[in-house]
Amino acid sequence: MNGQTWQVMRLSRNRNWGHPKMVDFMERFAAKVPKVSDWKGLLVGDMAQARGGPMYTGHASHQVGLDADIWLTPMPDRELTRLEREEMSATNVVADDRRDVDPKIWTPDHHAVIKAAAQDPEVERIFVNAAIKKALCREATGNRSWLSKVRPFYGHNYHFHVRIHCPADSPDCKPQDPPPTGDGCGHELDFWFTPAVLNPKPPTGPVKPRPGLKMADLPAACRTVVMAP
Repeated sequence: MNGQTWQVMRLSRNRNWGHPKMVDFMERFAAKVPKVSDWKGLLVGDMAQARGGPMYTGHASHQVGLDADIWLTPMPDRELTRLEREEMSATNVVADDRRDVDPKIWTPDHHAVIKAAAQDPEVERIFVNAAIKKALCREATGNRSWLSKVRPFYGHNYHFHVRIHCPADSPDCKPQDPPPTGDGCGHELDFWFTPAVLNPKPPTGPVKPRPGLKMADLPAACRTVVMAP
């Protein structure tokens, strides 16, 4: 739950687990953060459950130990209490109209931290709010190849999501589709700022809850994991 350059948030969720390769990445990346920015380190959100699998609330991904949410809030220069880790809010860096980042909150350090993650060869994909992608595209200089890994997605205005490559010891792991060619900063961003996306219409009728997952819906290997002592 603590390292020199990271602190885990929302400890009550018990979601700070991952494949050893993911844990190695997080520790290595956290140590790099103070070298590329003025941040003391990372506040780490959800990774995965102790035995992986679908979570009761919150995520469709984060099931195989290769994902991590990293808060867009720098780690303070002190150890947070358990109560602070439960009640402290992450920082929303997106403006109220959701068309860009909030210039009063967004800093070059946010850019530097996301860029450092994207440049790591272990990282396969990073998800951010479209407004953050827009800001990264505008501010990036020099070699922009790292931007192709950074993809816009719904939400993600308080944290960015990192997914690493499938480990060599996990033959059943399916990699992400390769990102489209280019840096992702062209007309493909326009979709995310259309009225339908920024201001979606509310449903006209009652929303049927999704049926809960059953063991039969999951890969056969999951039964072995769940039933293990």
